[in-house]
Amino acid sequence: MASQTKLKILNDPIYGFITIPNERVFRIIEHPYFQRLRRISQMGLSYLVYPGAHHTRFHHALGCVHLMQKAVRVLRYKGVEISETEEEALLIAILMHDIGHGPFSHAMEHSLVEGVDHETISLLFMEEMNANFNQSLTLAIKIFKGSYDRNFMNQLISSQMDMDRLDYLKRDSFYTGAVEGNINSERIITMLNVVNDELVIEEKGIYSVEKFLIGRRLMYWQVYLHKTSLVAEQLLIRVLKRAKELIEKGEKLHASGALLYFLENKITRDNFTNETLEIFSRLDDNDVISAMKEWMYSDDFVLSNLCEMIINRNLLKVKIKKKRPSEAKLEKRSRALQDKYGISEKEASYFVFEGEIANLAYKREKNNINILHKNGKISDVIKVSDQLNLKALTNTVTKFYMCYPKVRD
Repeated sequence: MASQTKLKILNDPIYGFITIPNERVFRIIEHPYFQRLRRISQMGLSYLVYPGAHHTRFHHALGCVHLMQKAVRVLRYKGVEISETEEEALLIAILMHDIGHGPFSHAMEHSLVEGVDHETISLLFMEEMNANFNQSLTLAIKIFKGSYDRNFMNQLISSQMDMDRLDYLKRDSFYTGAVEGNINSERIITMLNVVNDELVIEEKGIYSVEKFLIGRRLMYWQVYLHKTSLVAEQLLIRVLKRAKELIEKGEKLHASGALLYFLENKITRDNFTNETLEIFSRLDDNDVISAMKEWMYSDDFVLSNLCEMIINRNLLKVKIKKKRPSEAKLEKRSRALQDKYGISEKEASYFVFEGEIANLAYKREKNNINILHKNGKISDVIKVSDQLNLKALTNTVTKFYMCYPKVRD
């Protein structure tokens, strides 16, 4: 009798058909914790700059699974032993690596939960689901934490050239239309190999690696650190900060139960319980958008204006310079705002502020991108590359920004 097992495939605009390899991976995707990623935008508020950037963490996680399947196939073909159990663990670890992101991804990290990053929350979700999946995620969790004894597997999940980066650069480039990030992830994976339990790229893949590093640097300046996205994200952080302040003063604000929980309670790693995790899993972009649409009509000058700026894309002006703006410049802008609207210095600080951004495309560290030469020698890509500007990518470039309201008559 013919088997009734259906091959589950998804159509992805970048890779074409993505195959869900087995029932367990499919059940994880079906889980409400994972389905929530459909409602978390991959690039925060970048769609205010790039209208196409509405793709989600859900898209990205599935793309990573596809690349991981390809990486495992390539490595096995080259004689690297990877058991069925290890393969499944790799797929689950990369599938769930971003499950802990809050609304608007990085934009709101640390705003709702103090001092707890999305990786920590991802781990909490994985541990909670491991209990529901009969401890079958234990190896995936070990690889996700980077503590598995086969280091190259840890590197496939998290390193300077992991499946996460190979997917998001190509995907974000596609959805924003910023072609600089359109890296050849498939070719890089085809050139993967393992030597002494470390991931290496065969010499023929060096130009693809160079393009990857340069593409990463350009995507950071042009897309991820774009000044308009930057100011929108700063406003979003300030919306939540102001909402928390008003609630502390006893004001009533309308928002979803999940969002109110994080606004009314100071949540840190110490009091992040299973109940907190459950409430966090009900939070997504929609909670924040609908709250801001309400708060636009708040009596509070700061909250209503901040929300209106984001909802109607009527943002602050932002200037990016190589030097930090002077106190005098900030003071002048702040004073003008205080005089115009009769607000306090503290209230004005929500609209006039400065900060810095940094871009480091390649970090010289333990997890270097190593090139395997035909003679078996291994060297860091920076030493091998004849791209003169590649060495420059190992330096952190820092720029400073200043935000203030546009002058209106």
